[in-house]
Amino acid sequence: MLCITNPYTDPYFNMAVEEYILTEFAEEIFMLWRNEPAVIVGRNQNAHAEINLEFVKDKEIKLVRRLTGGGAVFHDLGNINFTFVKNGADPDFRKFTQPIIEVLQALGVNACFEGRNDLTINGKKFSGNAMTISKDRTLEHGTMLFASNMKDLSNALKPNPLKFEDKAVKSTRSRVTNISEHLQKPLTVLQFRDIIMNFMLENLSSCRPYAFTVKDVDCINELKWEKYSTREWNFGRSPAYRFAKAVKTAAGGTVEFHIDINGGLIAGIRIFGDFFGYKNIADIENLLEGCPHIEKEIAARLSKINLSEYIINATVEELIAGMF
Repeated sequence: MLCITNPYTDPYFNMAVEEYILTEFAEEIFMLWRNEPAVIVGRNQNAHAEINLEFVKDKEIKLVRRLTGGGAVFHDLGNINFTFVKNGADPDFRKFTQPIIEVLQALGVNACFEGRNDLTINGKKFSGNAMTISKDRTLEHGTMLFASNMKDLSNALKPNPLKFEDKAVKSTRSRVTNISEHLQKPLTVLQFRDIIMNFMLENLSSCRPYAFTVKDVDCINELKWEKYSTREWNFGRSPAYRFAKAVKTAAGGTVEFHIDINGGLIAGIRIFGDFFGYKNIADIENLLEGCPHIEKEIAARLSKINLSEYIINATVEELIAGMF
């Protein structure tokens, strides 16, 4: 088994790493890694419905879709992630996570496997796990909240009060805790990472260290730019969904949007409200149908018309705020 201490912290890069080690290696692999602040959504989730979009944008938190199913998770540099890649189809979360539990118990932490795919300490979750199987290889990965910013975690994963209607997998929120709060002796996040890696190297005879080569990094970067950093993968892959939202314009009128999104495009939109205007609002609805559900794309289309003819004294920025 190759043991990789991945030094890279770019979330787009690291999602590409996982696909690369799953599909391009024959060896089994164990990897530890961290991300800069990011929300990682499951493969089958509606990305918009899992995040507080305004908070995520304001904090410059990246959103990335992963290969595996399950719910959305928050990563930052106080969080350590582990990845196993094993040959064969082996959907056994308990077996994969056992080394993590053994390390924590050796450190005096009352960690255990609980439910379908969680690791907990005294009933509070510190790790969620997910997996995928590709060509008879299994990738299982999980988070480990060590010293994460819980306020950012809570705010980033708290969607705005939009009324979403979709069939996407929804995240369930649990009481969570940081591992560092339960240690008998303080450790830094990197010290804890190294303890886990040393445990693997010392207790599994098949383990040997591996570092990414220049060729590996070039291939991973190519996959990052072609797939994991693209809006089409991260948002366009969201299942079809519908949401409604109302905004109040500076002029005092209320504008209400009902929008259907499919494949990242506005498949249908209806606009209602108590605003004033002397042209038919259906013109705007027709203008926006088929438009990518991207702020700059919507702004470009709205710039082609005199908006005040339809909604007196409204701005493009106000309308866009109601569409996300």
